[in-house]
Amino acid sequence: YLLFLFARKSVIQLDLANTKKALIVPAFETLRYRLSFPKSKAELLSMLDMGTLFTFRYHVWTKGHAPTNFAKWRTATTPYHVEWEADFEPYVVVRKDCPEYDRRFVGFGWNKVAHIMELDAQEYEFTVLPNAYMIHMPHAPSFDITKFRSNKQYRICLKTLKEEFQQDMSRHYGFAALKYLTAENNS
Repeated sequence: YLLFLFARKSVIQLDLANTKKALIVPAFETLRYRLSFPKSKAELLSMLDMGTLFTFRYHVWTKGHAPTNFAKWRTATTPYHVEWEADFEPYVVVRKDCPEYDRRFVGFGWNKVAHIMELDAQEYEFTVLPNAYMIHMPHAPSFDITKFRSNKQYRICLKTLKEEFQQDMSRHYGFAALKYLTAENNS
């Protein structure tokens, strides 16, 4: 509820209705099945320092949220801009007329990465909200992530879809999309 109120206020203050912005909601996680949700950023920071919370997927996929710049977020009091990086997949608040998720990526793998890449290609500005946050709670692995981990064919199919998506990006955005191909080859 607090996230909703802060996000709503930020949508108005940052003029989301009339600008191409993707408001990033920093994501954290707990390994505990029960957690008292922090009622403030100060309380969340205390929980981070105590090891009750962690930055999202810090132990398995840091690249997905690293550009959020959690060190800067800790002390930020105003929204700040971050740049797209390969494999960036933050949780965002965007206008409803933004590009849709690519329908090739259902199940597990690359749905958020492709969406953020498309937003970047369309020159959306990534703005981190300094007082908003979300917390991922532990749960059983989904059917799709289990297939991804155990089925080589699933991973091959996903790789093919990624390559197809990147070729489509190159055709649609031309030279500007070259950075997505280069980033993928370096990751």
